[in-house]
Formats: sequence, C-alpha cells, structure tokens
Amino acid sequence: MGSPDIQTFTLDGLSCASCVSKAEKALTAVTGVESAAVNLADRSAAVTGNASAEDLVLAISAVGFRAAPVIASGSYHFSVPGISCAGCVTKIEKALIKVAGVTDARVNLAEKSVVVEGQADIKELLGALCSVGKPGTLIDSEQQNREKQEQADKTQYRYLIKHSAIALIFSIPLMIHMFVDSMSINSLWDQMIWGSVGLFTLGILYFSGGHYFKGMWQTLKHGSANMDTLIALGTGTAWLYSTIVVIFPHWFPESARYVYFEASAMIIGLINLGHAMELRARGKTSEAIKRLLGLQVKMARVIRNSEEIDIPVEAVQIGDFVRVRPGEKVPVDGVVSEGSSFIDESMLTGEPMAVSKQPGDRISTGTLNKKGTLVFQAEKIGKDTVLAHIIDRVKEAQNSKMPIARLADKISSVFVPVVISIAIVAALIWFFVGPEPRIAHSMIVATTILIIACPCALGLATPMSVMVGVGKAAEFGILVRNGEALQKASGLTTVVLDKTGTITQGTPAVTDIFTAPGYSEDKLLTYAASLESGSEHPLADAITLSAKKRQLKLTSVQNFQGITGKGVEGYIADNLLLLGNDKLMNLHKVDIQGFHSKANDLAEQGKTPMFMAVNKQVIGLIAVSDPIRNDSVDAIHRLHKLGIKVAMLTGDNFKTAQAVARLTGIDTFKAEVLPEDKDAYILELQNQGEVVGMTGDGINDAPALARANVGFAIGTGTDIAIESAEITLMRASLHGLADTVELSKATMNNIKQNLLGAFIYNMLGIPVAAGALYPVLGILLNPIIAGAAMAMSSITVVSNANRLRMFKTSTINSDG
Repeated sequence: MGSPDIQTFTLDGLSCASCVSKAEKALTAVTGVESAAVNLADRSAAVTGNASAEDLVLAISAVGFRAAPVIASGSYHFSVPGISCAGCVTKIEKALIKVAGVTDARVNLAEKSVVVEGQADIKELLGALCSVGKPGTLIDSEQQNREKQEQADKTQYRYLIKHSAIALIFSIPLMIHMFVDSMSINSLWDQMIWGSVGLFTLGILYFSGGHYFKGMWQTLKHGSANMDTLIALGTGTAWLYSTIVVIFPHWFPESARYVYFEASAMIIGLINLGHAMELRARGKTSEAIKRLLGLQVKMARVIRNSEEIDIPVEAVQIGDFVRVRPGEKVPVDGVVSEGSSFIDESMLTGEPMAVSKQPGDRISTGTLNKKGTLVFQAEKIGKDTVLAHIIDRVKEAQNSKMPIARLADKISSVFVPVVISIAIVAALIWFFVGPEPRIAHSMIVATTILIIACPCALGLATPMSVMVGVGKAAEFGILVRNGEALQKASGLTTVVLDKTGTITQGTPAVTDIFTAPGYSEDKLLTYAASLESGSEHPLADAITLSAKKRQLKLTSVQNFQGITGKGVEGYIADNLLLLGNDKLMNLHKVDIQGFHSKANDLAEQGKTPMFMAVNKQVIGLIAVSDPIRNDSVDAIHRLHKLGIKVAMLTGDNFKTAQAVARLTGIDTFKAEVLPEDKDAYILELQNQGEVVGMTGDGINDAPALARANVGFAIGTGTDIAIESAEITLMRASLHGLADTVELSKATMNNIKQNLLGAFIYNMLGIPVAAGALYPVLGILLNPIIAGAAMAMSSITVVSNANRLRMFKTSTINSDG
C-alpha cells in the first residue's frame, strides 16, 4: 500500500567491490525488492521495496555476510504459534526485554502474538523467541497475517478434532469396560490383554498427544515448564504406572494392580476436544479487526489523462483524482472536488446517519457512498489513512495489558512449578501415610493434580475480554489506545468537559447586535470583522461569516494582537479597536456601564456578549451563540445515571457558562478559564480524590488530557486526535463518552468474572484432586473428570468473554 519502503542495513564482512556485487545480487533476488544499493565505504545497504527485513537478513547471511537492520524506534509485531498457556507469557516477555534496545514486550495469549516496542535488531528478537522454545515470524501485513492465522486455525481445528476423535473412540469402550469389569492384573492372560491395550494407548499418546510431549521437551530444554508439561506428565504418569503394573504385577499388592490406560487416552481426547472448541470460540473475539480489514478496498477508479481506469488501491498516488459511484466504498482518504452525496461513516464513527458530502469535504477510506457520484482528490494513502490508523489503534489496544492482567501473569509464571511440587508432595503423602492401595492412590492424586491445575483459563481471562471489549468499542466509534485506559475509564468519578465543540455544536453564529447612537450595525460589524479576520478563534469565524453574508468590505488592521481569555485589539487608520469581554475593557479602562445590563441579559440566555470599542469608547455589543448539541442533555443525564459528576471548563464568561450548565444539568463549572488553568483544575480534582476523565480536541487541551486519569478526544476523527488521546470518540457526541464508560464497566465485570472463575477453579480443583474429599466421602477425583474440567474451564472463559459481543449501550431520555 502506498510507495515502497526503504530499509537500511549495516553489513559486516564487506571487503571489496565483488562483495558489493554479491550482496546486491542476493538482496535483489528477494521477493518484493525493487532495488538494492550497497555502500562499501560505510558498509551499509539501502533496499527499496516491500520485502520483510527477516528475508533480507537471511539473504545476506546466505552469501556470507552479516546484516543488521538500522531500525528507528517503533513497534514490531510477531506471530508466535507455539504460545500455549499463561506460563509462556512471562518467559517470552522476559526474554525479549533483555534484547538491547527493547523498551517493552507484550504477549497476547489469545492471538498467539507478541508486540515489541523499541529499537532492536529483528534477528536478535527472533533469536530471543527461539531461546525459550517459541520461534516466531515477523508480521509485515496485517491482512496477510490475518488470512494466514485463519488458515492455520482451521488446520489446527481439524487436527484437534481428528485426533480427539481417535483418542475418544479408543478410550470410551475401555471406560465402559471399567464399569462392567475390573481392570486389574491377576493372570498372564490379563498381562497379555492389557499389555496390548498399553501399546495401543502408547500409539494414542504419540499420535493424538505427541504435541504435548514435544512441547514439554522444548520447554524443559530451556529450563522452564508450561501447560504441556502438566498434561504430558499427568498422562505419561498414568500410562507408565499402568505399564509397570502389567509387566511387574508382583511388585504391587493385589489391591493396587489396576491399570489406567483409559484415563491417559481419554484425557488426551478430552483436552484436544476442549482446545478445538476453545479455538472455534476464540475466532469470534477478533471479528472487529476482520470487519475493519474488510473495509479496505482492493481497486480504485482513477482519472488519468481524462480517462477513467481501474487500478489496485496500492497504485493510487497522492494527488490522483478518484471517482466513487453509488454503492461503492471510498478506496483512500481525500477531499471531494466534484459532486455531492451522502456517505455512510458508521463503520468508522458508529454514527448511523449518513453524512452529506460536498466539494471541499473530507472523506475516509472504507466509508460507503450511498447515493450520488463523487470525484475526490487522494490526500492520504496506504498506512496513512484514517482506517489504517484505526486498525493500528485497535490492534495496539487488543495487544496491550491491563493492570489487572499483571496479577494473573505473575501467578501464572510460577504456577506450573508450584503445581508440580504440590503433585509430588501430595503423592508422597498418599504413598507413605494414605490408605491402601497407597501406590495406586498416590499415582491417581499426582495425575489428577497435574491435569486439573493447567492455568489456561487464568491466562485467557483478561486478554479474551480485552480483545472483545476493544473490538466492540470500535463498532461504536470509540478508539481505545490501550487496555489500561479501558480499565481506568470504568472507575471515573468526574468527567470534565470543554464547552465549545463538545457540549455545544462548535459552530457559533452572530445572534444580536446593539449599537451606540451614531453607529449602524454594518459599521460595528465591519470594525469587528476586520479585527477578527486575524484571529483563529471559533467566535471570530462567526463574526467574519456574518460580515460576509452582509457583503461588507473589510479593512486591513495593523498591530493586531490576541489577548488570551480577554479578546483582540488592533489599529485601523490610527484608531484603536477593542473587541472582547469585560476584562479587556477593564484592562484599557473603558466604561461599559451603558451596555453592561444588556450583556448580562444575553449571557443569561447562554449567549456570549462581546463589547466593541473605538479609541476606548464603547460603540456597541455583539452577541454570539454556540447552540447546545441536541444530544448533550441526554448524554450528561446518562453520565449522572452511571454515578459520574460532570464539570465544565470554558474560556467564556460566567453568565454564558452558567446558562449552559443550567440547560444541560452540569454539576459544576468554571468560566473564563485560560488553557493553562485547565491542567491545574484537573490536578485540584485529583487531589480531592476524584478519578478524572478530560475531554478535548486532542491538540489545544494536550496538558489537561495528559494530566487526567483518562484523556478523551471527541468529535474529530482525525489522525492527530487518534495519536494524542488515550480514547478517541470518532463521532461528535457526548453519548460516545457514556458508551465508553458503560462498555469499560461491562468489560471489567467480564474480566473479574473470568479471573474469579479461574482462581476458584484452581483453588478448589487442586485440593479436591489432592484428595480433600476422601476423608468425608471416601472418593478420589478421577483423572478423566479432571481432564474434562480443565478443558471446560478454558471454554467457559472464552465463551464468557464472547458475551461482550452482545453488549448494548443504554438509551435514556432527558426526562428519564
């Protein structure tokens, strides 16, 4: 997409011109490379094209040189199919964080991927993954990786179902036999029959469960343990014990001469079946990304040399004119140059109503043209489009960790060694002080503990919910930058709102003009518009637009000066012009008594009055009103229903702010606030114990957004806002703020349900497996039951996380 990338590498081993030729030839042979230039003097190479850095490094290595990418600080995404449980997470993150230049590493267990932040050599990162037995590949294209992952999941699902069926078909008759007749060894015939069964079971362990034993071996080689270790040890122990009983029955008392081949085979079958069901359910969690990727258009109709041609979207260049017909999706970001239409932007903003587009309006990739034909000029392509930024943000958030997840990771990192220790201790206790048959009981206890304690559910509890929650947020036009922001949003106690453009529409208009004797409205408006033509304030736009509508001729202003929080001043033909609030008038000692009462009346109506003075004499008053958004009252009422206090900050005068607060039901407000004062006000609230969310445009309010516990950019949808705020509300409505809080609370509740279920499962499962019920009921937990329970725990967590996909926001009326 877009222009080819240029990658730079340092090369070791270059010594002559022939080396340069050899290196360039090797690089240009790599698929996706357009050109390669090797510099012998500084031993470097610049490669143009879309090849992966990994392939380029391998190509150089193949001809005897060593290459290292010169990488700017950034983010690298790796697919690591071997991630199998929560125990892998900490090991991988620790290995990657040790690589020089890495600042952060985050494993997504749900997606079996890793995101690495910093400036590091990709080859070293891949080496770090291999060092812990979890080789990975660099993800270059999200779309290609998604397709590859889906294909891999389908293959893995078929593999698990087939091998589960084989194991269960073999073990179910054995289990039925267990209930009909004993599975004890009392004769040579029994040894022969059960010896044959043991060989078949060994085949099942190899064929259907071999991946668990291979996984155990890989982790043990690197001095660690994971879920595979527990499964392999548990089933292997049951099989080994049974085999020894068959071969050497005289070593055991008669009461202990039982075999458990059916347990080994059935546990493998049940766990494979559980993983297959989990894999199928897990696929639903990433549907948000699939939908976003599905919005990307493959072909574009470009106008070149007065002809319309269809070309791949990757070939569209900035400045190209593109035609979009009714029913087609917009292929790249741009500005409308011809035509008018209605564009459905719901897939990006969550706003259900189609938006009118005219020449000069911006349109975004992936949005749907509903009616008319548009011609627009391409402005952003490839990875620079709004859609690409949104996909990056959703992926970044889905791969991020919530603070609540760190507890699970810490526990999981030590869980497997602890479980193995518990299993050994429990088995020894049963062997030395337990009732007969001691050796059989100790084997059952050890096997059951190892199987039931697998921490899969614990590791999946948070990432599954985060993936669904963040994806659901994207459907509502809410972009969450990271999981921590989503968690903090659930605990907000106060939300601080900027007035202009947030509570109000942000497009103020002149509503009233009052003049002193001897001055006409046109004269006063000419002075005011001439002065404001040098200002970028929204109120200035309203005044200049009003003058334009009256077709007034403006005059140039000298020595223009904007005074923050007060107004503007300048000179026209040696006459000092002042336009602003009472503070500006007081600063210049201008008497405003004659218009003061009228200004108060306008302010009480929610309008902003501005005094106009010439040579320190008031000549009139202009009132500007920024209408309150239609849905602001309902949205603020929803925030109140959620137990959140709402505060408003505005640079407007007290009377206007008071009127807006009264009309919308805002709890508290501060007027005539300077931009630098917003930061201080949020700090003041935090010192009072409030958890504060701040809304702004993502640029002017940057200090306040950074100070707040959660920063929201509202109503912009621009890449600047996406970059600056922790949470971006793509549609210009405060309902997005209420939606975010509701969704964050639902996500946190879902995570807590998952974690509580996983903790309780392991806390209760291990004591029961160790024999806690034996003194009361005289029973031990069957290893087969443990295998089924372990599989169901993961399925339960994934299914519970998927309930978030059904989440709907509340809808209430202002009188509700």
